[in-house]
Amino acid sequence: KARVTTVLNSLESLQHMVGDSYIECTYPFDDPVAIVCDEEGKLRNATLNRSLRDENGNIYDIIAGPFMVVGLSEDDFASLSKEHQEKYSKMFEYHL
Repeated sequence: KARVTTVLNSLESLQHMVGDSYIECTYPFDDPVAIVCDEEGKLRNATLNRSLRDENGNIYDIIAGPFMVVGLSEDDFASLSKEHQEKYSKMFEYHL
């Protein structure tokens, strides 16, 4: 189940949160947020975790392995606003 947590804004902390691997960042939403995930999750056959859906609810990608949604500032990652915490916790509450 999705949860809100605090993570240090360092490469090592981000890598640890996604399984001590290289990180990949994607920006699939209009909000100032990013998905940080394991860059090689699919290549390493990590467990399929959550789906990404288009505006019609159709799945267009699946995140493999652990991931997190982070806020974006002008030049770095940032904390999610309370509104975004609620929105993305609900969106990614359960697997696929």
